[in-house]
Amino acid sequence: MNTHDTAVWQQPRAIALLMAASLTVMANATISPALAGLEQEFADVPDAGFLVRLLVTAPSLGVMLTAPLAGWLTDRAGRRGVLLAGIWLFILCGTAGYYLPGLQLMLASRFGLGIAVALIMTAQTALIGDYFTGARRQALTGLQISARNFGGLVFIGLAGLAATLSPRLPFLIYGLAVLCLYTVWRHAPEPRRSGSGAGQAEAPGHPAWLVLVIAVSALQMLTNGLFFMMPTQLPFFFAAQGLNSALMTGAGLGLLSLCGGLTALLYARFKGALPQAAVFAAGYSALAIGFAVLAQEGSPALSLAGAMAVGTGYATVSPGFVAIALALAPAGRRGTAGAILTASVFCGQFLSPFASTPAITQWGYGGAFGAAAALLALMAAAALAAALRTARRRAAA
Repeated sequence: MNTHDTAVWQQPRAIALLMAASLTVMANATISPALAGLEQEFADVPDAGFLVRLLVTAPSLGVMLTAPLAGWLTDRAGRRGVLLAGIWLFILCGTAGYYLPGLQLMLASRFGLGIAVALIMTAQTALIGDYFTGARRQALTGLQISARNFGGLVFIGLAGLAATLSPRLPFLIYGLAVLCLYTVWRHAPEPRRSGSGAGQAEAPGHPAWLVLVIAVSALQMLTNGLFFMMPTQLPFFFAAQGLNSALMTGAGLGLLSLCGGLTALLYARFKGALPQAAVFAAGYSALAIGFAVLAQEGSPALSLAGAMAVGTGYATVSPGFVAIALALAPAGRRGTAGAILTASVFCGQFLSPFASTPAITQWGYGGAFGAAAALLALMAAAALAAALRTARRRAAA
């Protein structure tokens, strides 16, 4: 069957890339349900509470420090090899926490997991640009956000069940990446550098592509930093309201992921009907509304509604960063573009608590969420102004 007659999500190479995308959400949060049990297991280790929490953020540091190398390798050694190597390393380092005896060794394995994620995300992003063009590429950038959201629901849910039996069991969930390894090996060939196939021609890219990709990545870093207030601050927000923190956080993040996954499925339709700036305006508006609702510190139902709006808005804007960067970068430098994007995602996540925690200490949860809403509203207004300016130019032309 001609791949152009097949829906993009039904194509084997697209399925392989979506499976790879779903792995990235496993890196940090999968072991979150096991943190309390691990802290108890290593209670005799000095600073165990702090070190156990570092198990969650260590992969982000690994990604930030090694993403440039991943981009260099992807552009020079080939996308397929880098992606397969990343998945192998992901399996080895992810499952290592199940059997490693010491907390320091577990931290080292988590840093290695970050290296694996840098390789996976960089090569996977480059392959999206190599395999697909136009509407199909835009559809796949939305689908990968959806895959991450639904993957998060499945993996974190499994981890929660496993952690009730042993705090070490959630580490074995990383072994599920074996299925992705086989699918990528079977269906993700190294793209040709020339030829007539879609996505295979040597696209020249924008003359100032590097500066523009860095600018897009900076916006993505800011967006991710604001969004990551949800998993890092939501548990404490609910606890401060006297609610069941574990139950409410699970419900809030679950609904956020569900809304994000469903919204990302519709990204191709949004992009087909609206210019990119208008899509950004809609997404940042939803994010601003979500944080404004949370800032009210109202009923549990209202707070959950705010989390749903945040998930919807984030899934609306996220695919655009990848689509824009891939359109700007030359074909031979898509690995570099993917590395810059990857680093910006995890840099935003890593820095988020360092910015949000002092803000909460100074202004309280309502004030911090309100400030985030105000900033996102300004971003929405700027995107709307850009969309209107583009519409006027087109009308004049």
